[in-house]
Amino acid sequence: MSTPEPTSDVEQFLTNVSEFRYREVMMVAATLAVIVASIVFFPGLEHIGKGVQSDLSVELLALFVAVAIVAGVVKGMIGFGYSLITTPIFASVIDPTFAVVVLAIPPWMLNMFQIGETDTGRTFVREEWPLLALAVVGSVIGVAALAAFSAGPIVPFVIGLVILGYVVFQVVQNFVTVEEAHHPIALGSAGFLEGFLLAIANLGPLLPAYFHTFERDTERYIGGLSMVLGTIFTVRIVQMALFTDLLTTYRLWLGSVIAVVTIVGLLVGTYLRRLEIDEQRFNWFVVGLLFVISLNIFRNSVPALFF
Repeated sequence: MSTPEPTSDVEQFLTNVSEFRYREVMMVAATLAVIVASIVFFPGLEHIGKGVQSDLSVELLALFVAVAIVAGVVKGMIGFGYSLITTPIFASVIDPTFAVVVLAIPPWMLNMFQIGETDTGRTFVREEWPLLALAVVGSVIGVAALAAFSAGPIVPFVIGLVILGYVVFQVVQNFVTVEEAHHPIALGSAGFLEGFLLAIANLGPLLPAYFHTFERDTERYIGGLSMVLGTIFTVRIVQMALFTDLLTTYRLWLGSVIAVVTIVGLLVGTYLRRLEIDEQRFNWFVVGLLFVISLNIFRNSVPALFF
């Protein structure tokens, strides 16, 4: 009787790690980074809720874990959407700026993981390095703005606008035929705005929407997008930790813990993508969920801003 395929896959993975293959090394390094940070920076049981404005109850922590796993499934299946789901939900129960900072860690891990998982990131960087540079510039400006200005209800409002814009885009594109094309200026502009939106609100559906519309090679754009987003999140984390007071050790710990549980969802989503389940129906499920989330955000943020 032959050895089960999952066992063979695991053995091959371990062999490739021992041979320092780029793909597997990236995946292991990203996973180990958040596991180590979640252990090293653990504040102690008596201080688990100290860094959150509201008490971090068992129920709230369970909600964070469940949301992170579900969002990880979405990320694994379609290459993006993790922050679109986690950020607005987290921001509705804890301080929005706190949520934006903490949730910089899991997407960093996810994108670094998928850079290796698709094995297409390096080629993409050689072809699209101006996009990467503009995205970094946008990210630096966004982090500086987040640190300099008092956010208040404006952050969740911006989050709601970005999500609603993405939902409208998904609906409209079904009635408009767009030919596959490459527009360097539009791509660079999308990259710059992507970096800024990720830094200020932890959301950036603009670049994924561009790739989804004009880049029809799913494996390529998942790998390329992961390379761009991984770079943006790396710059964000370094800038927040070294040049602002946004990323404390407590926030780094909480973000790492959320990243660890997200790995489960990512693996499930990646598996489902390879099974070639009905991606269109799944996408519509995600769009509907995001629409409900955006309405809930506006329900809470619009009265605080305008009334």
